[in-house]
Amino acid sequence: MLNAAALLLALLCAANAAAAADLADKLRDDSELSQSTAKSLRRLMPVRFYSLLESNQIANSTLSLRSCTIFVPTNEAFQRYKSKTTHVLYHITTEAYTQKRLPNTVSSDMAGNPPLYITKNSNGDIFVNNARIIPSLSVETNSDGKRQIMHIIDEVLEPLTVKAGHSDTPNNPNALKFLKNAEEFNVDNIGVRTYRSQVTMAKKESVYDAAGQHTFLVPVDEGFKLSARSSLVDGKVIDGHVIPNTVIFTAAAQHDDPKASAAFEDLLKVTVSFFKQKNGKMYVKSNTIVGDAKHRVGVVLAEIVKANIPVSNGVVHLIHRPLMIIDTTVTQFLQSFKENAENGALRKFYEVIMDNGGAVLDDINSLTEVTILAPSNEAWNSSNINNVLRDRNKIRQILNMHIIKDRLNVDKIRQKNANLIAQVPTVNNNTFLYFNVRGEGADTVITVEGGGVNATVIQADVAQTNGYVHIIDHVLGVPYTTVLGKLESDPMMSDTYKMGKFSHFNDQLNNTQRRFTYFVPRDKGWQKTELDYPSAHKKLFMADFSYHSKSILERHLAISDKEYTMKDLVKFSQESGSVILPTFRDSLSIRVEEEAGHLHDEYASHEWTGYVIIWNYKKINVYRPDVECTNGIIHVIDYPLLEEKDVVVAGGSYLPESSICIILANLIMITVAKFLN
Repeated sequence: MLNAAALLLALLCAANAAAAADLADKLRDDSELSQSTAKSLRRLMPVRFYSLLESNQIANSTLSLRSCTIFVPTNEAFQRYKSKTTHVLYHITTEAYTQKRLPNTVSSDMAGNPPLYITKNSNGDIFVNNARIIPSLSVETNSDGKRQIMHIIDEVLEPLTVKAGHSDTPNNPNALKFLKNAEEFNVDNIGVRTYRSQVTMAKKESVYDAAGQHTFLVPVDEGFKLSARSSLVDGKVIDGHVIPNTVIFTAAAQHDDPKASAAFEDLLKVTVSFFKQKNGKMYVKSNTIVGDAKHRVGVVLAEIVKANIPVSNGVVHLIHRPLMIIDTTVTQFLQSFKENAENGALRKFYEVIMDNGGAVLDDINSLTEVTILAPSNEAWNSSNINNVLRDRNKIRQILNMHIIKDRLNVDKIRQKNANLIAQVPTVNNNTFLYFNVRGEGADTVITVEGGGVNATVIQADVAQTNGYVHIIDHVLGVPYTTVLGKLESDPMMSDTYKMGKFSHFNDQLNNTQRRFTYFVPRDKGWQKTELDYPSAHKKLFMADFSYHSKSILERHLAISDKEYTMKDLVKFSQESGSVILPTFRDSLSIRVEEEAGHLHDEYASHEWTGYVIIWNYKKINVYRPDVECTNGIIHVIDYPLLEEKDVVVAGGSYLPESSICIILANLIMITVAKFLN
């Protein structure tokens, strides 16, 4: 028998050596490949994989005698691969598939024939489990009726394997068998006993036993530290941990693309989506869109602690806590990042709070209803923020700017003032945040402005028992843009930005050698001028009248060696009766007053001490004072510094008075010149 086996092996090796057009030989040296492709293949060809291939008799036999498809990891993929064992046969299927012909699943050649799942993302990239096929590096050979195809992939394929000493444990289990025997598989010794017990008690084994191709989310034991949490896992919560009829591996997952969970029905609607932080950490979130008495509306975040476990009916991801369950306060939610200090989504925010003495956390804890705008870890990496962190008083003010005494989810923000800019007070005295919601459903984009900083909400409505947390991409109150950058990015100032752009007035606003104080009419202010001067308003936004637009904007911009806050202007007004500010061509004379009990906005439900500009006997409310920029300050006002006499009719056009003077002067000069001649 040994001699026969040796002879068979020799024959196989000889056959392999003789078949010059076989895939293995094609990969080593193929003169038919274009020079660029051959160069790429030589660069990518992993010596380790081929040494493993050559040492595997079954793989050699397949390459020598059969049609097949082989998925070959790159050298870089092996460098990232942490496991000591590479399962060569898991990379081979005994049918030939081009990229276009790959079905949803293919059976691997590994014992038990565990499936490989083929998926695509929105860019058209093709994935085998969690590995992306590099589209330009596929190779096909066809010799003696053997069609063999190689696809280069960017990750080593890793099957679910049984621990040593558990020979009775089934290979290629489905999700239920994995759940029941998780301790016997190589999954980093992560326990799931608590969740398994709840599945059994709720009689929901059929959810994990279902045939087909599904995505299963399994909370680990660590996520049930709160003693009462496991009792909240009922049948609907278990349904919310399954995405039916869809296989989602993390590399192929669309960012924040909600999928209907098995808990999606008339009276309860729960979606699940994946998202990735810049540091590479993957999270999954449930969003209970329609809730009931036991299942509250809102988002629950969970970090994926072990991803991409392939099973015979889909893929399993182990997550650090159960979805759908809202059982912690905002304070407890933030404190959870102390336990997960290395990779928590809001680790840095929590650290800044505690480095400041922790009093902010005590203030949050004292609020019965609260919303937190929590900057992501990456938001704290800016160098200008490092300077602020050294000033404890300043950082306390900045942290308070991120706290709202109200339960404020996206729906409430949207409703707050009928899809206009929503103005919300913070716990920082007389400091407001300004929300803007654009789009609907999955296309919704939420921005918030505070202290001169525009931030985008990258994760909204993380629900807690006493409020919400919204994760944002910048730290509010620490400016990072110039006056021009602020104008360009702030939706409230878009009309002023457009007017300044076509008139080239904006060109100067990026100059960091100057300090600007810019009184910027908000869009609603320009809309009011349309009612007052309809024809003039239209022309002010036309390129043919750019000179006149520029002249009006120049009146709004003070240029000096320092910027002027509203408190500065009030003080100067009290001392001198008015303030004269230098502008580009002339000067601006105004008086600024504080008005106690001034209603800050017609849609607001609160009163505060506001600012009013008095100019040419007109009172103009300051809607947003002291919007800081890196080269100055912006005060958003409710109406332009504009009067009827600024706009006159001349030849069918509306021109500023200064333009008429210039034209008259030119006419006089022409007349004088003719008289002298």
